[in-house]
Amino acid sequence: MGKIRNKIENILHMPIWRRNIYVLWVVCFVVGMGFSEVVPFLSFYIDDLGDFSKSQLNFYSGIVFAATYVMTALTSPMWGKLADRTGRKPMILRTSLGTCIAFLCMGLSRNVWQLLFFRGLQGIFGGTISNATALVAIETPEEEAGHALGILTTGTTAGNLLGPMLGGFLASLMSYRNVFFVTVGLMFTAFLLCVFFVKETRLSVANKKLAKQSFVQVFKNFAHPRLILGLFITTMIIQVSNTSINPFLSLYVREIVGKGFHLTLLAGIVSAIPGVATILVAPKFGEMGDKIGSHKMLTFGFALAIIVIIPMSFVRNIWQLIILRFILGISDATMMPAINTLLAKNTPHTATSRTFAYNQSFMSIGGVMGPAVGTFVATWFADYRYVFLTTAGFVVFNMVLFLFNSKVLWGRK
Repeated sequence: MGKIRNKIENILHMPIWRRNIYVLWVVCFVVGMGFSEVVPFLSFYIDDLGDFSKSQLNFYSGIVFAATYVMTALTSPMWGKLADRTGRKPMILRTSLGTCIAFLCMGLSRNVWQLLFFRGLQGIFGGTISNATALVAIETPEEEAGHALGILTTGTTAGNLLGPMLGGFLASLMSYRNVFFVTVGLMFTAFLLCVFFVKETRLSVANKKLAKQSFVQVFKNFAHPRLILGLFITTMIIQVSNTSINPFLSLYVREIVGKGFHLTLLAGIVSAIPGVATILVAPKFGEMGDKIGSHKMLTFGFALAIIVIIPMSFVRNIWQLIILRFILGISDATMMPAINTLLAKNTPHTATSRTFAYNQSFMSIGGVMGPAVGTFVATWFADYRYVFLTTAGFVVFNMVLFLFNSKVLWGRK
């Protein structure tokens, strides 16, 4: 207990910007975990809400899964604009509390249409992570921005990684409804941490007035608008690349190893291993980006992704796939922290929240497009291996697009 007390005291007495990082890490971890926690059992929960045929269950599962991402893509810019006018911390509190309410209502749903509505409500309140990122980007000294955003990225990644594991474990111990209620408790705890320990200092009255401008007006006044738009598209394509294989990854593992007792375990390892790599190296890579330039780290990430994704279509044993997926996680660790750092450094404070909100919208669009692209390719070629080759093509296109849009960055740090 003494050690824990000392650590808490150290956090309370550290600089405000640094304390924000650690507290918001917890917030992003819990929110990320909540978003992914329901994945293992959501279809089963839907099945319990009615008497559905297989085709009906597939349809309802698809639209319920997609509802959150669609609504996040549509509403994130609204939350971003409001955050630039009223502050990032109030917006984090509103969205995190709204997410708590959405999860509580999902646990109380009595039919699939109620569940669909509340999943959409979850998406409407999906701006917690983007506003947490914006707050850290603004409050952190510029020379520490890459490292700070790298740390924050590990919170979201760790939550997304551990969420399905925790959700599956809890669902095996209690009813599906109770899992939602446990998640509400965790999210409300994160909400309270933000209330008492997160401080926002850089929001002046002048900023509030300027923040009333439309994003189109603000965008025209950016020093490098093409770079910002290019980063939005880059985020979307990264998400398409990361999620295109998700619907078939377990089936691809089964093709490699065959049916057996360890199939589920191996599929879980293959699915989770990129996140493990990202957690391990993202802070260090963010720090490297501060020293050599985030645009260089992002270019390195593209090149590394291309090198490892193509061989994934030719693997002959599960360990080859696990190693390549681990290296892919290292590639991912260079990308999102670098993009967030570039957005932070090339965006005026009056539009930071809106910028990150639009970035999240593009990410959500990519989250919907990725599985759709993967499904189309796998169905057209009747072979999962072509999904990897298609994904590699997306990454090549993304790298070329970024290099074209980031010419202004080369030659400076």
